[in-house]
Amino acid sequence: MPDSMADYLRTDMECEGLLECFHGLTDLDRDCFEVIVTDEAPLTIDEIADEVDRERSTVYRSIQRLRQAGFVQKEQINYDQGGYYHVFSPTDPDVVADDMQQMLNDWYAKMGQLIGEFRTKYDTSDQPAAAAES
Repeated sequence: MPDSMADYLRTDMECEGLLECFHGLTDLDRDCFEVIVTDEAPLTIDEIADEVDRERSTVYRSIQRLRQAGFVQKEQINYDQGGYYHVFSPTDPDVVADDMQQMLNDWYAKMGQLIGEFRTKYDTSDQPAAAAES
């Protein structure tokens, strides 16, 4: 993972890199997301775990991160005889893209504010010449 914004700008990124860049998600999170997106039907945790060859509990934590980031939706399926299970499907890409765009806009505004504070804090043009020489 790049250490700075300058490093990010120098690297070749793919759109899936937004998972890491915007939300700090892991390679496993990306793998789980890809499995969910490529399957036509919603999947259970066990099905996803089989596809990525990881333990169910590990995949569950990954899916929770994807849900918190808004990339995955959970649906409860009820059995006729009682009981239920959950399946997971991708969130509409337009919804995810709109959320990321809003996050980027918020970040840009915050960085602009911090840059303004930096200019004010370290502006030396208002200091007397004698103070600048010492």
